[in-house]
Amino acid sequence: MSLGTAAVALAIAALAAGCGEKSEDVTPGNPQPFDVALDFYVNADHAGLYEAIDRGYFRDAGLDVRPQIPSDPSAPIKQVATGRVDLAISYEPEVLLARDQGLPVKAVAAVVGTPLTSMIWLKGSGIHGIKDLRGKTVATAGIPYQAAYLQTILERSGLSTDDVDLVNVQQGLLPAILSGRADAMLGGFLNVEGVDLRLRGKEPTVIPVDKLGIPTYAELVLVANSDRLDDEAQNIRLFIAALERGTKAAAADPAAATRAVLDAGEGLSPRFTAAEVRKTLPLLLPKSGKQLYGYMDPQQWQRFAQFFADDGLIEALPSTGDVLTNDLLPGKIP
Repeated sequence: MSLGTAAVALAIAALAAGCGEKSEDVTPGNPQPFDVALDFYVNADHAGLYEAIDRGYFRDAGLDVRPQIPSDPSAPIKQVATGRVDLAISYEPEVLLARDQGLPVKAVAAVVGTPLTSMIWLKGSGIHGIKDLRGKTVATAGIPYQAAYLQTILERSGLSTDDVDLVNVQQGLLPAILSGRADAMLGGFLNVEGVDLRLRGKEPTVIPVDKLGIPTYAELVLVANSDRLDDEAQNIRLFIAALERGTKAAAADPAAATRAVLDAGEGLSPRFTAAEVRKTLPLLLPKSGKQLYGYMDPQQWQRFAQFFADDGLIEALPSTGDVLTNDLLPGKIP
């Protein structure tokens, strides 16, 4: 039995021994429906999730996991806040904004613990560093907090947003830079747009925002409804433990992980997806073997929240206990 299997089995045994009213229903033979809102369309970031589904790890944990693909990337955190889903995959910045708006949400695990959001430009653009953005056109996705990123990044190089031509292309970042409509983009992911551009032979420069002066943060996190957390804790523990199993299995077999993503998604390119999965898998597991899977650093969250507060993106600086908990991670299972 692997450590992941043992963790799940131990969790089921412990929970069945009396860790909540629903424990008698959480068994592999009687899986409970468990809805998870994805952050975006199916992509390499979800490799661990779909590998866990394919291998039956969630059913081993007594859960019938049902991913939901949002029509709007801002919808998942609202769905979990209103109790329409059990968990949502969202972003650390969105958790801070939601809590500031009074929504009952809390991050329970990191999926990708470092920023994927990057500044990207192509060879031949005449850009060799941030200072060279003066007079250039920069495409953005129109996300308010990423506008704050850009302002900070520019100011560190003695520029302002007045020194660049900003164009809001929503989800059209890649077409904007490929067509020449923009000289650079802020908002593309290093493991998606960055990989795509390399495969196209465009020789991109890809710099994640935490290398450009933005405090580091977790790009993707699992988010639960904080008002229901006590009642749902056992299922969330089991979900995260099974997700860890799936993520480790994906890392051990990238080809199988790629197939799982391709089978779950629609219209995905096998070539591009395989490359994105290879780039993504190392980002889905802790850098150190001593760190718990899904661990979120409270001090890192505090620094990032301070950045948001200083920039006026949130009105009040939250306590880390209000926005995250590590108590439901696999290594924390009773």
